[in-house]
Amino acid sequence: MIVQIVLIVTTIKCLFIPLYHSTDFEVHRNWLAVTHNLSVSQWYYDTTSEWTLDYPPFFAWLEYVLSFVAKLFDPQMLYLTNLNYASDMTIIFQRLSVIVLDFIYIASAKSCSNLISDGKLLVFILLISNPGLLMVDHIHFQYNGVLYGFLLYSMSNMIRGNFISAAIWFTVLLNLKHIYLYVAPAYFVHLLRAYCFTISTNDGVHTPWYSFSFINLFKVAIAVITIFVLSFGPFIDHIPQIISRLFPFKRGLCHAYWAPNFWALYNFADKVLQHGLPKAGIVVPKVEASMTGGLVQEFEHTVLPSIKPVVTLVLTAVTMLPALIKLWHLGADRKYRTVSFVRCMVVCATCSFMFGWHVHEKAILLILIPMSFLSVLGDVDGRLFLILSTVGHYSLFPLLYPKNLLSIKIFMLLTHCAIAFGNIPTLYEPQKPKHKKPKRSFLRLPMLGPFESLYVYGLIVLCVYENLLHTIWGLDKTLPFLPLMLTSVYCGVGVLYFWITYYYYFIYFNVSKVPMLGTGNLTQYTKKIK
Repeated sequence: MIVQIVLIVTTIKCLFIPLYHSTDFEVHRNWLAVTHNLSVSQWYYDTTSEWTLDYPPFFAWLEYVLSFVAKLFDPQMLYLTNLNYASDMTIIFQRLSVIVLDFIYIASAKSCSNLISDGKLLVFILLISNPGLLMVDHIHFQYNGVLYGFLLYSMSNMIRGNFISAAIWFTVLLNLKHIYLYVAPAYFVHLLRAYCFTISTNDGVHTPWYSFSFINLFKVAIAVITIFVLSFGPFIDHIPQIISRLFPFKRGLCHAYWAPNFWALYNFADKVLQHGLPKAGIVVPKVEASMTGGLVQEFEHTVLPSIKPVVTLVLTAVTMLPALIKLWHLGADRKYRTVSFVRCMVVCATCSFMFGWHVHEKAILLILIPMSFLSVLGDVDGRLFLILSTVGHYSLFPLLYPKNLLSIKIFMLLTHCAIAFGNIPTLYEPQKPKHKKPKRSFLRLPMLGPFESLYVYGLIVLCVYENLLHTIWGLDKTLPFLPLMLTSVYCGVGVLYFWITYYYYFIYFNVSKVPMLGTGNLTQYTKKIK
């Protein structure tokens, strides 16, 4: 069945080849040309195209290797001056390169699902059929699949206790794309607590005590430093230039449209105050509605204080801190610390998504993919995954704006929802005779409360308005970016709810007082991870 599922998903990816692609397609074509034609010392200085190289060195080397294969398809795609070049062979090559590299992700999904004893196949299906990856990589166009493959490999090695391998895989990932710094604090704390502190006992009676292993710390440090040296060594004289490319703080607080995070709600509140205060007799300055213009740019808030990069950095660090402290304490329990590490990854990723600077809407995948793994390990994990998976994937719809893609987006989301809502709840339902099972309201979704169900159903209303009523009412001419704002704000409420609820669950989860989790007690629960 694994082979059949992979074939089905890969076939779907191939069918997406002729569809719309975003400007990211030209971004990666240009990077192929830059790395193929210029010397290493010029890679991070070239400005022939506006889409300059702004990924870490390992990804640049990946583009360099791919460029030699690209030359066999169409040499003209490697001309530096061939801006916006998109011949049929160029499209076929770039699409196929993503599909082929995705097998790294498929193999890593299999590696992670093998860790599960109950729900193994479900986890594998949820990971490789992720509609976000299908939309972002195989229609919009990017290489997130291979990157998340490295993340899952690192995560599975961490769970298995292969700490050095986990550190190596994650460091390689950081040198492919630096956005994964978001979850680096969880890696740092867990490696320090679980690997560098060792348990020692004098006999079987006395309480164990922990001693710090400088040897283990040295091993981790050597592994990490070696990877960074290999990555940045050839660019030793150009590191300031690379850093300026990797962290362009002039791009503004929000991306092209508002990612569904705290700043979407903050921006919306500023807009409401801007239009509401004058009606109360309070004068506010009039400014152009730049925040809803769909552009990447800096802007100033009208009523609320404008946000600087340092503010987002402090907020992100402060909100992560309690979770990292909790992870440190949970690291003392060998049976539980592997799951707590993945949960802390999710919390850190969500904190960064909620409060980070210039957060891309696609960063929601950094939360959803680890949650796919956790969804079968606890009833709260499963319930919150159902909510976030639905809302988070819907929030990616504006990336694929052509109208002819609407049916494809809806089909992928509904298929994934059918798999998740149809299978995850069965892992946690008590095994009772059919006539004794409690009746559930027809409108109430499995595992979700009434208000949670109502919120999810609200996405249907939002979709109908955005794709039908907005145009029928003639608002597409006067308020063209209103649907984007509504999507960001409505989905932002859902992501905020997930963050608060899951954070509370992680902080107050007490291993010694675990009630019925999933299909059994604590002993059965820990056996879910082999």
